[in-house]
Amino acid sequence: MARPQRIVLVRHGESEGNADDTVYEREPDHALRLTGTGLRQAREAGVRLRELFGDEQVSAYVSPYRRTHETFAAFELDQERARAREEPRLREQDWGNWQDRDDVRLQKAYRDAYGHFFYRFAQGESGADVYDRVGAFLESLYRSFEAPDHPPNVLLVTHGLTMRLFCMRWFHWSVAEFESLSNPRNAEVRILQLGEDGRYSLDRQFERWRVPEPYGITG
Repeated sequence: MARPQRIVLVRHGESEGNADDTVYEREPDHALRLTGTGLRQAREAGVRLRELFGDEQVSAYVSPYRRTHETFAAFELDQERARAREEPRLREQDWGNWQDRDDVRLQKAYRDAYGHFFYRFAQGESGADVYDRVGAFLESLYRSFEAPDHPPNVLLVTHGLTMRLFCMRWFHWSVAEFESLSNPRNAEVRILQLGEDGRYSLDRQFERWRVPEPYGITG
């Protein structure tokens, strides 16, 4: 099994929805573009990624949203070295179709009170639903490691919640631990680095907005 030396997670740059949440009333979430700031953020992240990967091969998986595709394109990776494919299981949490701003703000307040992992948006997904599809993606990713020529780098261009849930699934974090962590900022990078002991470690922790509150010893 040719396990990669690093698995790199990147959140998309600032989108139109990050800058103005009324846009969800007019445009589908998946169709939102990067803002000028988001494009600059993605280009800056690309400089770091090109330095990190050097001349090595990269297997990239990109969420099917426009803003993640635009983010990946802004990285300007060498197409001869970076093999990219669209991966729907890395998409954003589904909050419903056309979104009423006031309703979404109310549901976000409900989610904060109920818990980000278990709360299901009225016409969308819960964090637990996203966790399940991220887990299904991980099973496919593990199988890809069986190829003897698997690249030493895996790159996932995705969304903030999905990044946290990927790490939760990979490192076997509890729900309480997940609930205590904040999303990364736009175009922020997290790296799972393979160590000499055969284990992966996270280069930088997610910011914590509260102390975890586990129900039992497994938390």
